[in-house]
Amino acid sequence: MRDEKTAGRREWIGLGVLALPTLLVSIDVFVMLMALPRLSEDLHADGVEQLWIVDSYGFMIAGFLITMGNLGDRIGRRRLLLIGAVGFGLASVLAAFSVSAEMLIAARALLGIAGATLMPSTLALISTMFAVPRQRAVAISVWMVCFMGGAAIGPLVGGVLLEHFWWGSVFLLGVPAMVLLLVLGPLLLPEHANPGGSVDLVSVALSLATILPIIYGLKELARDGLGAYPACALLAGLAFGAVFVRRQQTLAHPLLDLRLFRNRVFSAALGNMLFGTFLMGAIMLFISQYFQLVQGLTPLVAGLCMLPAAIGSTVSTLLAPILARRFRPAYLIAGGLVLSTAGLVAITRVDASSGLPVLLAGFMAINLGAGPMVVLGTDLVVGSVAPEKAGAAGSLNETAGEFGFALGIAVLGSIGAVVYRAQVTVPPGVPPVAADAGRQGLAEAVAASGSLHGETAVALLRSARESFTAGLNVVAGVSAVLLLGAAFVALGMFRSVPPHAHAAQGEAGNLPASG
Repeated sequence: MRDEKTAGRREWIGLGVLALPTLLVSIDVFVMLMALPRLSEDLHADGVEQLWIVDSYGFMIAGFLITMGNLGDRIGRRRLLLIGAVGFGLASVLAAFSVSAEMLIAARALLGIAGATLMPSTLALISTMFAVPRQRAVAISVWMVCFMGGAAIGPLVGGVLLEHFWWGSVFLLGVPAMVLLLVLGPLLLPEHANPGGSVDLVSVALSLATILPIIYGLKELARDGLGAYPACALLAGLAFGAVFVRRQQTLAHPLLDLRLFRNRVFSAALGNMLFGTFLMGAIMLFISQYFQLVQGLTPLVAGLCMLPAAIGSTVSTLLAPILARRFRPAYLIAGGLVLSTAGLVAITRVDASSGLPVLLAGFMAINLGAGPMVVLGTDLVVGSVAPEKAGAAGSLNETAGEFGFALGIAVLGSIGAVVYRAQVTVPPGVPPVAADAGRQGLAEAVAASGSLHGETAVALLRSARESFTAGLNVVAGVSAVLLLGAAFVALGMFRSVPPHAHAAQGEAGNLPASG
């Protein structure tokens, strides 16, 4: 049973320190996308190298989350956080002054490994610092706002830096913040460790052999459709995953304590997080393409169109823990998902010519409804396990998000692509190369139309945009049905969890520690 201790000024200031790495890990993904065209030109990076420059960061974060969450529980969460801050700062400098594409890919991989130490450590420290459920939920909502805020301001920050400095400046953004974390972290953040046994390196290797091929396979599936390489990668990852699970069952000190999943609330919250990101990630990708490729908005205007949804998400995220003091998480999560479902239903009515207002309203409703799921779901994950397992729980929460995002883009993206290819019509007189490009997808059709003239180009663009919008409609409809089902599941699975004002402490004590 964990002692109920109300957090004071030191803990809340410490939360501000923890917000720094959270914000920067999120920003780093999006500023990279802004800088890619310029750095690719300077470093002479070809298409494959550009993909690895972008993907190596996410691959390493996903691959090392479980390992780092477990390691933090054993050697100390604050210690691992500070080690990660040093690594993130050094790798940022290395990336900023890279002189070749290979050097930048290596630096991005190191950034990903360092980033994997930061996320579960911050979430586990929040669990340690805020033992009272209502305070912990508020702290997690602030943490989540910073994480999502990075996605919102990343493109804007990247644009400003690239306007005035060289492309490497986007990587140096995190260095001062990491220095500040190293200075203030030891003064404000508590240490919490549960030493017991060494980290099993075979399990680490098996976890990487499981996660990396699956993430790679899903990304390739989303990018190029079903093929031999994605299928082999997925099968290999699943096979290594089976071996990994069997090994964990035989170890006295497993890398992943499978007994965590015996907790019904923990398992349901983790599944809810995976399923939520599965749907939200793909919808966001379709909407961003609709803004620029269907409506023809500039990147800046498209970013501004994202602001209402970002504001809605922020309001919902901050409001969820306040409402959770009076209402059960089951009702808040299910009610939020119903609101998101209504937003998705609205998007099924969007058309290619005048659908922007409807899309903006629907997207805002989706984000307003998602707040309780993200905040209270994360709170249930880390709050329903023993304190010494908070790092492992946090890492699983982040891993579920990574898997859900990649899986959603692969599956729902494929559905949208099928609809597009079934409906797109290439007008007569289009050269074969341009015709093949137009049938592949909207981005390819837009590029191909640049080589055409007059009514032919207009007809191809019109058909491509209408076909893409039809795919968006179908994806939104499928997502609405699935999300409504998730609302009923959440209502049933979390009904026994009381409001935070009445929550009993020590719920996590139901789980035995594995050392």
